[in-house]
Amino acid sequence: MRLCFLVEERYRHDGMPREVIRQLSAWGHQVDVVRPGRSLMRMSDTVRAGSHDAWVLKTVSGGPGLTLLEAAAAVGLTTVNDARSIRGVRDKALAAAIGRGGGLPMPPTYAAARPEALEEIPEAEFPLVVKPADGSSGRAVRLVPTPDRLRELRTELAAENMLIAQPYVPNSGVDLKVYCVDGELYATERVSPLSSDGNARGRRVPLSAEVAAIAAEVGAVYGLDLYGVDVLLGPDGPVVVDVNDFPSFTEVPDAAARVGRAILELARRGGGRSKAALVGALHGPVRGPEPVPARGRVTATVSGGR
Repeated sequence: MRLCFLVEERYRHDGMPREVIRQLSAWGHQVDVVRPGRSLMRMSDTVRAGSHDAWVLKTVSGGPGLTLLEAAAAVGLTTVNDARSIRGVRDKALAAAIGRGGGLPMPPTYAAARPEALEEIPEAEFPLVVKPADGSSGRAVRLVPTPDRLRELRTELAAENMLIAQPYVPNSGVDLKVYCVDGELYATERVSPLSSDGNARGRRVPLSAEVAAIAAEVGAVYGLDLYGVDVLLGPDGPVVVDVNDFPSFTEVPDAAARVGRAILELARRGGGRSKAALVGALHGPVRGPEPVPARGRVTATVSGGR
């Protein structure tokens, strides 16, 4: 097969996707790497119908790679994940609407283009977690305890574009990260990035049936096949606080081979989940597949937020 990976400069030397590219090449597949943030591209030549069996995206949120992936999808090429599904999780305000509309356990979410608009949130909703709608890897996630503190942060928050705010979910200070590789689930827990020990390494953990069912339904609601889900165990049960379309899959057992095989299978099938899943989520719950038994053995990655 011939595959095209869109890789932002930030991820150029990361194990994911570098090790997957190396594995696919070792299996005899041709892998072309495009770095959309670095080069001048003639779009009509870069995206050609029939030139690749599948396109795979690993770029920062808001990076130019998603535009290229959508261009590939527009001319009928297979993308991993579906381009519209990626757009649905890269924008956290949109992701919140899709997730809540699809019946996922997600906190209420406020969105505002200007930080002063967040000051209209009722005091009863505090403390809040505030973050950029296009954030990733825990960037600029802030725990805001009071309305006064929110006003103090106005200038700092103005440097961001769209912002979202969610009521803080009381928890033990530990995040649960669930990875899905084309239907197989793996889990790890780590200290929250909001904690003073947020850089501590995580540990592999078993995956409960309840969290497995939620993680599987995330894929159905957003139309994703390769993804990560950040879950908090709150007082009322598990809460989904972030979804990532192509996470690091850090130390998923034999991760490069597993992810590589999943990409090849999706390419052979001409894509993954139905593109209707994302649209349908806005109109009512979408039932996910039966929960996959926990493989439960990955190490920590920095979760994308709260």
